[in-house]
Amino acid sequence: MQTPPPPPSVEELKATFAERGIRKVKVGGFDVDGILRGKYISLDKFFSAIEKGFGFCDVIFGWDIADVLYDNVAVTGWDSGYPDALAKIDLTTFRVLPYEPDVACFLVDFCQPNGKAHPACPRSLLRKVLARGESAGYRAVASVELEFWIFKETPESMREKGFRNLTPVSPGMFGYSWMRTGQLSELTHDLYDTLADFDIEVEGLHTETGPGVWEAAIRYDDALRAADKAALFKTTVKQICHRHGLSATFMAKWNADLPGSSGHMHQSLWDSEGSTNLFCNRKDKNRLSDLAKRYIAGVVATAPDLTAIYSPFINSYRRYVPGVWAPMTAGWGVENRTCGARVITGPGDSAVRLELRQTAADLNPYTAMAAAIGAGLYGIEAALELPEESRGDATEQGAPLPRTLEEATEQLAKSEAAKTILGEPFVDHYVRTRRWEVRQHRRAVTDWELARYFEGV
Repeated sequence: MQTPPPPPSVEELKATFAERGIRKVKVGGFDVDGILRGKYISLDKFFSAIEKGFGFCDVIFGWDIADVLYDNVAVTGWDSGYPDALAKIDLTTFRVLPYEPDVACFLVDFCQPNGKAHPACPRSLLRKVLARGESAGYRAVASVELEFWIFKETPESMREKGFRNLTPVSPGMFGYSWMRTGQLSELTHDLYDTLADFDIEVEGLHTETGPGVWEAAIRYDDALRAADKAALFKTTVKQICHRHGLSATFMAKWNADLPGSSGHMHQSLWDSEGSTNLFCNRKDKNRLSDLAKRYIAGVVATAPDLTAIYSPFINSYRRYVPGVWAPMTAGWGVENRTCGARVITGPGDSAVRLELRQTAADLNPYTAMAAAIGAGLYGIEAALELPEESRGDATEQGAPLPRTLEEATEQLAKSEAAKTILGEPFVDHYVRTRRWEVRQHRRAVTDWELARYFEGV
């Protein structure tokens, strides 16, 4: 593992901007649903904000994924007048999107006016969890695999069709198709090359089983950078697809008759120099160190409590059905893809890691990674014992996972472990937002209800 480079100085940035013809800056941060909220600012504004930050309306933590205002959150609202949060620019996130060569892009962390982390900021949450690990000498390394569906549709055409009868970019069930990626070579190479130019290196890209579904494995990195890359991957893929007259979705389950979309998270702990994988013990039968076993025990023990974090939407739970590779219980196994926590033993010492398979492509990489790594650290701190390994089909082995967002949210609300791992302020805010999501769903009349009951009752 290489140590991430230090942030560039103001002088270095000015020289780079002049050399590359940068004329404006795009800054943004992620909300609790994983949506990138941002804006363009002038160069003067950018350089004046490097030291002190700049104001960014905190309504982004006061509305839902559809920009509807919550009526139950405490971090902002009508009572406070939706004031500005303080946005601090992370200079290490400097990128230039090839399609906008004169625009520099940076991510921000949202803070309170006193400079402390904003309790609802997902990126700040992950920073806090990682700092806890670093204080104990652990460097968290992670990567994310994401599945997504691509359609021959525009935002306008999808709405006109009511998101029904969409035309996929390719027909049929054709996983790992050499032919399909060749037939769509212009899109394939644009995805690969543009993502790489935007500092999102993809190790593998292929079609999955289903019409128009793809999977990408993003290269591993330090956990914060890995979360940045996974979060930016979604937005960037949608931008690339739009340039080809296409649209993409990362919904966990967009069609009841087709497989869902996974979002697996790989993780391990290394020493502070990044030279030794602390999960590896060659003498153990599963090549797992005692540290790794306690980490995995923490992830498994807290999986039911943290499900609302891992699976944040109503639609997330459409994926939790038998026979579609989504885990139904909290358990672990060596090279067992039916488990929520799959242990990967190689090849090589550096490859020993945990793959969390509970998450889907709709995950917020920051909150999900904070929960998983925090749960692992919790297992280490509490010296938890690793439960018996699940063998064969793990569907009915281990504690059952919540089956609905409502059940998962109420379990999260009661969890002392979750408050220890993520902090009570964040858990309180998050629970409020998921209860809102549940209430919005209760008010909806679905197509299924109309077709089933309209004439018959």
